[in-house]
Amino acid sequence: MQTLFTVCVMSGAGLQLVLFLCGCSVVALGVHAEEPRVAGHHEAEHYMAAVYEHQSILTPDPLALMSRQQALELMNQNLDIYEQQVMIAAQKGVQIIVFPEDGIHGFNFTRTSVYPFLDFMPSPRLVRWNPCLEPHRFNDTEVLQRLSCMAIKGDMFVVANLGTKQPCHSNDPGCPKDGRYQFNTNVVFSNNGTLVDRYRKHNLYFEAAFDAPLKVDHIIFDTPFAGKFGIFTCFDILFFDPAIILLRDSEVKHIVYPTAWMNQLPLLAAIQIQRAFAIAFGINFLAANIHHPSLGMTGSGIHSPLKSFWHHDMEGSGGHLIIAQVAKNPLGLIGTENATEKMDPSHSKFLELLAGDPYCEKDAQEVHCDRAAEWNMNAPPTFHSEMMYDHFTLVPVWGREGYLRVCANGLCCHLLYQRPTLSKELYALGVFDGLHTVHGTYYVQACALVKCGGLGFDTCGQEITEATGRFEFHLWGNFSTSYVFPLLLTSGMTLETPDQFGWENDYSFLRKRGLSSGLVTAALYGRLYERD
Repeated sequence: MQTLFTVCVMSGAGLQLVLFLCGCSVVALGVHAEEPRVAGHHEAEHYMAAVYEHQSILTPDPLALMSRQQALELMNQNLDIYEQQVMIAAQKGVQIIVFPEDGIHGFNFTRTSVYPFLDFMPSPRLVRWNPCLEPHRFNDTEVLQRLSCMAIKGDMFVVANLGTKQPCHSNDPGCPKDGRYQFNTNVVFSNNGTLVDRYRKHNLYFEAAFDAPLKVDHIIFDTPFAGKFGIFTCFDILFFDPAIILLRDSEVKHIVYPTAWMNQLPLLAAIQIQRAFAIAFGINFLAANIHHPSLGMTGSGIHSPLKSFWHHDMEGSGGHLIIAQVAKNPLGLIGTENATEKMDPSHSKFLELLAGDPYCEKDAQEVHCDRAAEWNMNAPPTFHSEMMYDHFTLVPVWGREGYLRVCANGLCCHLLYQRPTLSKELYALGVFDGLHTVHGTYYVQACALVKCGGLGFDTCGQEITEATGRFEFHLWGNFSTSYVFPLLLTSGMTLETPDQFGWENDYSFLRKRGLSSGLVTAALYGRLYERD
């Protein structure tokens, strides 16, 4: 495996090239790192983390019935690869490694066909157990035993996902007809092989083989090297419980996140939402995705508010290991309270616009444009297009600079922009405020500046990954939720760090200058959990 050592640098007003957080390293071919803009120099303690994007060996027919022995033979092929990655990571001093959802057993099973792949799972809250050292204590625990032994062999915490089973009785009102619960389960092993905790996925994504637990697991586990970690799985990231509940604990600075995420541009690519979560909550986010490009599945990373190491590859095959040095106490992004560049001309204009909220208003047959009439005299036409299966209202982004406003329901999105050079591409500013109902039901408020797939309005919202248009922009909206996630993606599936993200006068805003490549998406993605 090729090794790439990346020195991260810190850039900012008056700062020369300096080592950022004592440097950092990445292991994997095709891993990207981006250098952040930070508020100031900061010495911090670190730990070494790894995530592995795994191309799992799948059963040819997930609907076929197999014996336990046949299922174990297939799962052991995947576990052999896991063990190889643990040993590579151990040589780099890794203290915690995360593996993806469905990586050991695969997916698309029925409730019956998945059964041979399931381990019995005692509750770590009730039973203290080291599967490697006590292999005969419970039956059907071969996968747990191997993971436990890997943790010992690599001397690291191991986080992995597997299918588990738990017998239940007919007097249990939630007990399925076949007399057992089947869970999509994450497990955490300490470096001595002890089963520290388990998390059973709550927000299932069309997973007929599994049950959601009757009570949501809120799992926070402690580590000797970095304190408290929270854990959830894949689709959970879009919901209040357990993801947001966990982060109400101010001591949780790190999340481990096994996922099997199908990318959906322009707003929900895997690395895009992972990074947004890290920025929005000021945490470290360790995300391991499965690697099946034919299904749109790729995108893993070790993300902090100020920097990311990520892997996204829709062409190649095989797994990828990412290793990075991570701050125990992550530094937050520059917000309004500690910004030093408020008097930047574009930011001053942004504040001026906020103060006046200039727009033309029709009231009792009279049109009032306040003091900003010049911005609205040649307002571009609004149009509608489908984005992420939602009906967005959009305006085209024309010209070298300008101010735009577009509204839907109660949400108004604003864009102040400059373009160093004009490209022959169509961009649009879009707004959506409503219930998303395809592939899940949840309420979204979104302000999105996107590159369209072509030059026609109907191409806005299409999935594209390449762009040449450079922007300097302020994007803001009057969101009715405090849960807003900043999405910033540039050409070639590249992540960038916003210059600022926060709140000003009850508006959520995102600011960026100096993009390294063409803009694909800049968005504020809000979730109104209470309206789901």
